Amino acid sequence: MRVTATGLRVTIDGHVILDDVALTAEAGAVIGLVGPNGSGKSTLLRSIYRAVRPDRGVVLIGQTDVRRIPARRAGKLRAVLAQDQELGNDFSVRDVVALGRVPHQGLLDRDTADDRHIVACSLERVGMTWSHSRLFASLSGGERQRVLLARALAQQAPVLLLDEPTNHLDIGAQLELLDLVRGLGLTTVCALHDLDHALAYCNRLVLLDGGRVVAAGGPVEVLTTQRLAEVFGVHGAFTTHPLTGRPHLVFTALDPTSQGRPPGVTPPSSALRTPPHDHPRRECPPDEHE
Repeated sequence: MRVTATGLRVTIDGHVILDDVALTAEAGAVIGLVGPNGSGKSTLLRSIYRAVRPDRGVVLIGQTDVRRIPARRAGKLRAVLAQDQELGNDFSVRDVVALGRVPHQGLLDRDTADDRHIVACSLERVGMTWSHSRLFASLSGGERQRVLLARALAQQAPVLLLDEPTNHLDIGAQLELLDLVRGLGLTTVCALHDLDHALAYCNRLVLLDGGRVVAAGGPVEVLTTQRLAEVFGVHGAFTTHPLTGRPHLVFTALDPTSQGRPPGVTPPSSALRTPPHDHPRRECPPDEHE
């Protein structure tokens, strides 16, 4: 199912977080939201799944305005894997995944045989069947993310929204999770910190900076050398990954003195905050705990 956001503006505590932002995710595509910290990626996702109310603009899933429908109906249209989701220590894995069935149930309904079957199938799909009776809190970070993905799958929603899903995971767990997500066939919008992951796993990217869309399109077209320098403050170049054969990004720091910087690129202000050369270098004090 298609996701469309148009003209989104979000102001929080008097600060403009998103300004006239648009996004289109075609049915079955994986769309990556990329940009530096504070660029608006998470706020854009939260606007799509109704955790943030925009000052203006519209979010459609299919032809449905997500702000004009009840929460349970919205839960049938999109599933969310947010950052740092905390659950009680007494929840079993099966209990966590069963929460994905809530949008399909009445207020006092108990799980049906169909619900239990869907929960079991969702756990099987993410390779976590073995853990169904384990406490959720006892699992590793990568295992917990798989279980939360299973909960999202149990919602049987056509749209999946993920906010930095690989945070705090080791590299193996990161790749396993992204492989799972890419293989689901759902319309997926995913905020990603790692640009190489975005390049490898997304059909299209939306590059945000300062709450505005800088570029949108294919990953190679969006992550140009010029934009990497201007938005992220790094030199970037494409090469071929020796193991996968896919395009691969390599980086080095942007020299604030302009050596090697692409012509016409002004380094980010943070790169220019170097101490004056005529000040003596001060050593850090010793650790008082040593």
